[in-house]
Amino acid sequence: MFVIVGATGHTGSSVAETLLGRKQPVRVVVRTTEKGAEWKAKGAEVAIASLDDVSALTKAFEGATGVYLLVPPNYGAEPWLTSQQARMDRVAEAVQKSGVEHVVFLSSVGGHIAGKTGPIRAASYGEQALGRAAKRLTILRPCYFMDNWAPVIGAAKAEGVLPTFIAPQAKVPMISTKDVGRIAAEQLIAGGLAKQIVEMAGPAEYSPDEVASALGRILGKTVTTQHAPLNAVVPTFKSFGFSEEAARLFEEMYTAFSTGTIHYEHPASVIRGRITLAEALKGLVNAG
Repeated sequence: MFVIVGATGHTGSSVAETLLGRKQPVRVVVRTTEKGAEWKAKGAEVAIASLDDVSALTKAFEGATGVYLLVPPNYGAEPWLTSQQARMDRVAEAVQKSGVEHVVFLSSVGGHIAGKTGPIRAASYGEQALGRAAKRLTILRPCYFMDNWAPVIGAAKAEGVLPTFIAPQAKVPMISTKDVGRIAAEQLIAGGLAKQIVEMAGPAEYSPDEVASALGRILGKTVTTQHAPLNAVVPTFKSFGFSEEAARLFEEMYTAFSTGTIHYEHPASVIRGRITLAEALKGLVNAG
């Protein structure tokens, strides 16, 4: 039995779909019965628990061969970082108490770096907390999600512009969350080692200019990048409902990316995804 936390999100749903497609037994952890109804219809077990309830989480993890975990976004929280760290402590406690053999944890590129990495700091903390609690731990460190372009597709459609905090010509590793979920599911099935790092990227590196060009082809119109200054990060993210602290952490992260501070720990062994940027963007446009 494989237990999936975050099955209602992008990567978690891909993990669950991949496992079910390979005829593996799946239990999804959701906050309400309603959120689990779709998964029950697909043949998964449903456990009701929140990441704030150690007892319910422990019960949800019991008997599992492996568990897929991630840091929940919850970007409206204030204070954000200490709130996420406390949640990871509770999750680690549940892992230890349940006796689950293997944990696959969604961290981030740069998860090994101590210092000013913005929200990646929460993932780094999770790596450490689970490292002390899990018998076998597989740490996934994906790069920039292709799906992160979804919120600005509306601007591309309406105005022909693609707002970006990344320099337009800078090529960066990007990966589809479907590839992340597939790789996570394969790691769960494989069973893991005492501790291993799995760093991943898409089939190639892409720049925001290439994202704009690909969107233009899909939409049948000219789309150009609109490079926003880093001092616009905080007001922009606060307008999305992020707390002041969470918004400032994103400013810290974009600054770190722009200076090359955030990078892979083992670049020679990065696992490549299969889904191209064009395929991912087409899916996002159709979903919108």
